[in-house]
Amino acid sequence: MNDLIQTFSVYALPIVFAITLHEAAHAYAAKYFGDTTAYAQGRMSLNPIKHIDPIGTLLIPIVLYFVGSPFLFGYAKPVPVNFGNLRNQKKQMAFVALAGPMANLVMALGWLLLAITLRAFGMTEEFFMRMAQAGVLTNLVIFAFNLFPVPPLDGGRIMTSLLPARYAYKFAQLEPYGFFIVLGLVALNVLHYWMTPVMTIAGLGLQLLVSPLSFLLN
Repeated sequence: MNDLIQTFSVYALPIVFAITLHEAAHAYAAKYFGDTTAYAQGRMSLNPIKHIDPIGTLLIPIVLYFVGSPFLFGYAKPVPVNFGNLRNQKKQMAFVALAGPMANLVMALGWLLLAITLRAFGMTEEFFMRMAQAGVLTNLVIFAFNLFPVPPLDGGRIMTSLLPARYAYKFAQLEPYGFFIVLGLVALNVLHYWMTPVMTIAGLGLQLLVSPLSFLLN
């Protein structure tokens, strides 16, 4: 029980930030490209309560933790987007979808910078270092998971945007079954073949980006 409480206390803030800014980024991008649906419903917000889904944000990560899954992930309430309102629907659908994962990548960079700063200034408080590390990991997991190319995940939206119209229409019809497909891949222990390389590449990219700062501070 103590381990669970410690894990929760370390991951709580990174997860709240990760899901809140992910969904808010979708809403901001949609409004920028012409769709005000999320804005009108109050979802273009940094208030985490507006984005938390009891099942996706709380239940699924807890279940995955107890079954020993190598990755803890979940999802928030999807931001409502009427893609028909976008000024260039097919092209801008990809930008709206990509906004969420990119927000997570930027947050992973922010947590990584925090970890480097804590280490450089000799702040050895374990809790804050673990939280910074959890922030990097959480955002890389959400980044990779959401880019998986199955609708309604962001990767599926991006794929729909990139495919020719007739194939895009057929591919989009997978959307009602998308989460069942993903859960099936998790149960079969197959999803990690996507998650691991995407997270590794993103993590190496972030390390390369911060390497000048690490060099200067060390």
